[in-house]
Amino acid sequence: MSKIITAAQAAALVKDGCTLTTTGFNGFGCPEDLIMSLAEHFDQTGHPRDLTLVKCTSQGDGKGRGVSHLAAREGMLRELILSHMGYDPGLRKLVQEEKVTCYLLPLGNLMQLFRAIAGGLPGVIATTGIGTFADPRHGGGKANQRTRESQKSIVSLMEMGEQKYLFYPTFPIHVCFIRATLGDENGNLSLRNEAMNVEQFEVAAAVHNSGGIVIAQVDKVVKAGTIPAKEVVIHGFMVDYLVEGRPEYSRQSFETDAFRPEIAGLAVTPSAGFDRLPMGPRKICCRRAAMELRPNTLINLGIGMPGGIGSVAEEEGISHLFTLSMECGPLGGIPLGGIDFGAAVNPEAMYRMADILQLYDGGALDMAVLGFAEVDRFGNVNAHNFQGRVVGPGGFIDITQNAKKLCFIGTFTAGKQEVGLKDNGLMIHTQGPQKKFLKQVGDITFSGQEAARKGQDVLYITERAVFSLEPMGMTLLEIAHGVDLQRDILDQMDFQPVIPEHVRYMDPRLFRDAPMGLTSEEMSNPTGEYEFWRDLRPGSAGSNRPEPEEE
Repeated sequence: MSKIITAAQAAALVKDGCTLTTTGFNGFGCPEDLIMSLAEHFDQTGHPRDLTLVKCTSQGDGKGRGVSHLAAREGMLRELILSHMGYDPGLRKLVQEEKVTCYLLPLGNLMQLFRAIAGGLPGVIATTGIGTFADPRHGGGKANQRTRESQKSIVSLMEMGEQKYLFYPTFPIHVCFIRATLGDENGNLSLRNEAMNVEQFEVAAAVHNSGGIVIAQVDKVVKAGTIPAKEVVIHGFMVDYLVEGRPEYSRQSFETDAFRPEIAGLAVTPSAGFDRLPMGPRKICCRRAAMELRPNTLINLGIGMPGGIGSVAEEEGISHLFTLSMECGPLGGIPLGGIDFGAAVNPEAMYRMADILQLYDGGALDMAVLGFAEVDRFGNVNAHNFQGRVVGPGGFIDITQNAKKLCFIGTFTAGKQEVGLKDNGLMIHTQGPQKKFLKQVGDITFSGQEAARKGQDVLYITERAVFSLEPMGMTLLEIAHGVDLQRDILDQMDFQPVIPEHVRYMDPRLFRDAPMGLTSEEMSNPTGEYEFWRDLRPGSAGSNRPEPEEE
């Protein structure tokens, strides 16, 4: 019997009340033709209804493509189990309007859950997520009031010896939509042109061994035996049906129509330069974080502001000294941003997402740089649920809970602020309207208490000040020239940080519109020679250094 069917036939296989899994990472690898056809089938028949959608990360462009097509059909989705939905506005809207139950969990834990389902195991035991919102003591990953009021939980706390763990029980998955480049007549799948190897194998294995239906959207169906054996990522015994996707719904990325072999590991493109960051708060933060990089280390950069560190490293000529990695698998190369986050130009290697996350969970990362939305007096960070916008943690917890060194970077206040640059510092003209340093964050994506217990090295870097997580609490480490401690820092915080007797100035090179001149020698052996601001001990007359002149 032929495995080749139409997208409409595939949509008819999804029944009311079943559990559906789809694959993809932001703008990559989304089986959009299958998703579109399922939405059209619902429009025509009113079915399927009350689905549970399980997925790892965002699968959309932030404007309605991808899984947001399903969210637009009222009654189709009943429950969400996922890790991230930052580019899925339709799903976020359902969660915020309390129209579905929604459970969020760390990306690595979800990937291990797929593997456990495939392996016929009772569940997954994890340490990643302890002390965060994923912990049952802090909400158990329940994303809205409807979920909190439900009787269902997807995680429980267990103890072995004196150690506490999270336990996620397995469940069957009935149907999956996956994306591949090529499928032969026997159902063998190749990811040849894909920018990353995400969860396709784990999802197919979990659904197949659940007795479910595995449906693959491919760019092209080829003759049996024409895909080289080493290129077959998923064998045909695991694949029930193939759908040859329409070209408009089968792009390598939602960002562009063009195929880019240099992000698929199929070609190396000559260096065409890089986009130099304009001077401003973002570049200051990225530069300060870049000063923490060390040679011969494995680094992860988060989405958003941290992506600018790649540009800074290129400008400084130091990008060859360390290896950048992404939680979806690429190692080395130049990371892309926006909805193309996750891909890299000229990657050196491309791991499977489950494998790199397992390495992260085991402590392979030397350093990570990520953004933050809120920070509190305990050093906790909220990066997944703030100001009424639920996006989920993605790989944030896997990365931050297990990296040896962490830099959280972001502007000191949220919203529009006016900041002027001077030769060696800043002038704060207008503060942002929203505070980011709070007494207590709404949700904990990163636990300062767990970090302190494990001895992680943690910095919080802004354009005007740098803090470190110390045993006595959040501690002011550096301040920019021209910044007023009371007006520009303390008055913009809801708690009093620890202020040691000496606070140093941020390096003046951070604020100048010229390369800083970072060298491998400086990175390997930081001098520690700083210009100190003043003595801040109570009753002190202060240092004999003059205050910077006001402009």
